[in-house]
Amino acid sequence: MDSTTNLPTEEDLELVEFAQRIVEANGDGEVHTVGAAVRDAQGRMFGGINLYHFTGGPCAELVALGHARAAGARDLAAIVAVGDSGRGVLAPCGRDRQVLLDYHPGIRVLVPVAGGIRSVAVSDLLPHAYVWGEQPVAGSESALRTTATQALHFHPAYLDAVRAGRKTTTVRFRDPVETGPVNMVFELDDEVVLPGVITRITSRKVAELTEADAVADGFRDLAELQDRLRLHYPDIKPTDDAAIVHFRLTS
Repeated sequence: MDSTTNLPTEEDLELVEFAQRIVEANGDGEVHTVGAAVRDAQGRMFGGINLYHFTGGPCAELVALGHARAAGARDLAAIVAVGDSGRGVLAPCGRDRQVLLDYHPGIRVLVPVAGGIRSVAVSDLLPHAYVWGEQPVAGSESALRTTATQALHFHPAYLDAVRAGRKTTTVRFRDPVETGPVNMVFELDDEVVLPGVITRITSRKVAELTEADAVADGFRDLAELQDRLRLHYPDIKPTDDAAIVHFRLTS
């Protein structure tokens, strides 16, 4: 067996059960829908639940990381997220994978596979990983915070349009960013990172997006933009709030 992908241990299964209890006891089917649990090197478990908000409420995994930190845990060994309504173990989103790799590069993540659940090294969840900011001295979170630039990840198909200036916005759903410097990451085989700045962020219902929004986002028309949103975000609804992120290249 590949040493970076393992069957879950008894401790891992206890972690899954802990996260399941969190979402079953506290989920509401709307704002709180995912429970997470993290285990430290001493075997202590800390839980969290997501807080959905259109401006980018935290995922359950990030809440669990904050809970662990607040309780004094520093060396984290494993993490898992479990969905409500019997959805079982969920793989972390791209943002969570990046956060986990940056702050806890040695952590293992429990993910669903065809044969059940597996324990995977977080580095394997981000092949050709982007290093967020300069690499800090081991154990120095302050170094990471002071050098980090936020990242905005794009499908590689958008690279040419961004470079040519045909795409000056991106419509996002549950993908929080803020105005200021940004590294625009295009996840090709050889990763491309373009420096830029986010100049403005506006919010609009998905159903209220316009043809002008679509053109600024590099699409032919509104129908193509709506189709692409459904592709990237299968659970998006017309009544959901989308963030229109305005950006420009800086070099």
